[in-house]
Amino acid sequence: MTETVLILGATGKIGTHASAAFSNAGWTVRKYDRSTDMTQVAIGVDVIVNGLNPPHYHNWAETIPAITSQVISAAKASGATVIIPGNIYNFGNQPGLLDETTPQIPQTRKGKIRVEMEQSYRNAGVRTILLRAGNFIDPDGNGDVMSMLMMRAIKKGKLTAPGDPDSMQAYAYVPDWARAAVLLAEQRNTLATFEDVPFPGHAFTITQLRDKVEMALGRPVRLARFPWWLMTVLSPFLEIAREMAEMRYLYAMPHRISGKKFSRLLPDFEATNQEQVMLSGLPRDIYPDKVMRPGGHAVIAQ
Repeated sequence: MTETVLILGATGKIGTHASAAFSNAGWTVRKYDRSTDMTQVAIGVDVIVNGLNPPHYHNWAETIPAITSQVISAAKASGATVIIPGNIYNFGNQPGLLDETTPQIPQTRKGKIRVEMEQSYRNAGVRTILLRAGNFIDPDGNGDVMSMLMMRAIKKGKLTAPGDPDSMQAYAYVPDWARAAVLLAEQRNTLATFEDVPFPGHAFTITQLRDKVEMALGRPVRLARFPWWLMTVLSPFLEIAREMAEMRYLYAMPHRISGKKFSRLLPDFEATNQEQVMLSGLPRDIYPDKVMRPGGHAVIAQ
């Protein structure tokens, strides 16, 4: 019998790729309309993917708990398993290899909100899969770290480094994350009620990214530092500046995400080639070697 997934935030980067991945795997995909009652829409679904997230960190302190309460109610009413895209804000400033046993000692308001959010799912007793990842990279450039930050001035020959360009950082290619979410959903009944699964994705430095981009474009690319001083100046007046400044530490913290548990649960999972992931943020009008694959996602021509 075909199973059904409810996608929350279906037009966002998580929702878009999750919809495609579940559909490709033969699931019936139901997309949530914010004008409808989530609990009613969830009746009859097997899995809920929570892709809802306030854009630009807007009003997290109120919006995240409100979304969490809605999703938990919908999951209880339907008996569905919830899949959440977790992040590493919970860990605070802890360089090194991060996994499900890393102490959660958040140092930011947003980190504390995420810890409280996860605890709400644990306390509620609804079956939950937290697929925890680093910076998301969306080949469609849908509000991801590549399009909004690192490659925002690439057409001018400039790559923006938000921190130490030699600091190792963890990244998650959203189509890969979505495929992994499907595979975990299909084995949900064998997992713990609350399953914290680190998604290893890829890890690279901005310097390594610059080298790959230079090779692809065949010309030098300049590294530029992100103007954090400007965020500090604007913080009293601009919400996004204040919220970004709070997360500055993360870009200076060298880290990777462990793949040990992920590989145990999904031993046959094949991630997208790292070079392809690194170059997926290049605009097609300056990198003509990219072609389109079914679904509209950019890939590298072979």
